[in-house]
Formats: sequence, structure tokens, C-alpha cells
Amino acid sequence: MPDALKAAGCILIVLHHLAFYGPMSDVVMLAWPTLIGWFYDHGRLAVQVFLVCSGFLMAAALTPAQSLGWSQARKMAGWRYMRLVIPLLAALSVTVLLSEYLRADHVISHLSATPDWPTALAHLLLLQHVLDIEALSAGIWYVAIDFQLYCIALLTMLGASKMVLRYPGLNLDNVRWQLWLGLTLGSLIVWNLNDDLDDYGVYFWGSYGMGMLAYSARQSRMVLKGWWVLVALGLFVLWVDPRWRIAAAWGCALLLAAAPQPWFSGERVTLGMRLAVQWLSRVSYSVFLIHYPVSLVVSAVVTAYWPEALTANAMGMAVSVLMSVWAGYMLNSLTERQPQNFRHLFVWSLIFMASVALAMSGS
Repeated sequence: MPDALKAAGCILIVLHHLAFYGPMSDVVMLAWPTLIGWFYDHGRLAVQVFLVCSGFLMAAALTPAQSLGWSQARKMAGWRYMRLVIPLLAALSVTVLLSEYLRADHVISHLSATPDWPTALAHLLLLQHVLDIEALSAGIWYVAIDFQLYCIALLTMLGASKMVLRYPGLNLDNVRWQLWLGLTLGSLIVWNLNDDLDDYGVYFWGSYGMGMLAYSARQSRMVLKGWWVLVALGLFVLWVDPRWRIAAAWGCALLLAAAPQPWFSGERVTLGMRLAVQWLSRVSYSVFLIHYPVSLVVSAVVTAYWPEALTANAMGMAVSVLMSVWAGYMLNSLTERQPQNFRHLFVWSLIFMASVALAMSGS
């Protein structure tokens, strides 16, 4: 089930960015305004799917642990940073060079500015939005938020472990669950209502936390309690302030909490379909990172030769999606399937810095 949601969300976010940035979608919208308008307005809801699924999978990974110490938490945070940043640096290296190459043609209007060294360092540290620096690619704010959410989740695990050590009568699972519920409620009715906080993980913890609560609701000893708490939480939050993004996250969390086990194992679909969904889910992060430079190339070609042709621009959007998936597979093979260690982080950091230097020298 999480694989299917991630796979669908991956394609949806690519279509959203194609609709949002144009220019191919500007032509297609003249013929199909409702479809492009839906991708433009609601395609971003795929982010909520990613957040809920990430929280669900994080809870699945952490719940079996009986305790968590500072040393283990630091290692896990370091691994997560490398897991996120190594593919990001590879994708940004491509984006920076392609953007600079296309800049002279003035065909694409939404290219980011030529990076400088502070911009490069901010991206390396995942601080670009916190420091109010223009992002070098579309949607990469999510990478920084994912890392922040992961670290917050680790802190909840540390806090729960410390409380159980101090008060041995407490149940570790109940303490974790109560911390997740409290933070989720706080995010949904306080932090998520303040748009000034949208560069920080606490703003998005509501969706991420609902994913963690959904995992808890699937556990045999907490099914009834967890399910009804999740239902009541969503109803209360949407009563306080109805928001489409929170409704989408809540619906996704309820689906993960209540879906029959055969849906998770994929017994209801053919083997080929199950393998295809698992494959797309596995490469979804790389597709998310690389789809923007792919769309830049396709948009530049289509706009240069067929700027007003409906068929060419519609086919260009379709080709962008297919090429993004292929490029995501290549990026996944080059980075995510390789060892996540400091040597590879150093190598890709050097490659990224070299791409920035080349872009600066050519500007």
C-alpha cells in the first residue's frame, strides 16, 4: 500500500510541476483547461501522500526498537542525511549546468538564478529556504523538511526512551504514541496555521505524525484505540480549520490504518503490476529530484520548434513524465543503490561544487 501511494504521488507531483511552470502546459490548457487546472491546483496534494507514507514507514522502522540512545540516533540522522543529500547533489549538478546552458536562449522563463558559493553551501546543508535563498530546482524544499521531520521523530524516540528509563512502570509504546499524538495535534491546530513556519518541520509534522499514528493503529493491541483516535483527530482538526491538504493527509492516513492486509501484500493484483509499482516506488525519490531538469530540456525543444502546436506540447508533457521516470532510474542506480557513506558524499559534493563553478564562470 505505501508503495502504491508513493508511486502514484511521484507521477502526480511531476504533472503538477509541468502544469505549474509551463510553458507546454500553457498551450495544452487552451484545449483542456479543467485537466491542467486540476494538476496546477491539486497536484501538490501528492506532497501530503509522501509525508504520510514517510511517517508510516518511519514508525514501522522505529517501533520494534526497545530503546534509542544518543549515539545510535546520531548515526541514524547521519545516514538519513547522506541518503537524502547524495542523490540531491547529483540532480542539482545536472540542473545547474542545464539551466546555465539554456539561459542564453531565453526560451524558458522560470530558470533559477546562477548560483554563487553561499547558495551552493546552503543547498549542501539543506538550509536554503531557512536562509531565504532561492532554490536551484523545483520542490527540493521537501528534502530539507524530510530531514527535519526525521530528526524530530528521532527526538521523540529518545524522549520516550529516557522517560521509560526514569519511570520503569511506563510502557514504551504508549509513551511514544502519546508523544506522536501530542505533536501531531499541536502541529495541526497551531504550527500548520502559521504560514511563516512553512520552512520548518513542525509545520508539516501534522501529516507526518498522522502517518506514524496510522502505523500504530494497525498494531493488533491498538487497532480500535488507534483507529478511533485518528478519526476523531481528523474531524476535530478539519472543524477547527478546513484545509484540503490536511484532508488529503487524513484520508491517506485512514487508508493506511484500515486497509486490509491483502492490500499491503499486493495479493489482489498481478505479479507484474506489483513488481512495477514496487519498482516505481523504489525510484520515486530520484524521479522527484531529476524531473525538473528533464522538463527543462523537453520544454526547451518543444517551445523552440512547436511553440503553439497543441499535439506537440501535449506529447511533450507525456514525454517529460516518461523521461523523468527513466532519468530517475538512472539517478537511483548511480546514487541510491550505491553505499551511503562519507566518501560518496564527499565525491558528489565536489561534483556539485564543480558544476556551480562552471555555471559561475559561464554566466
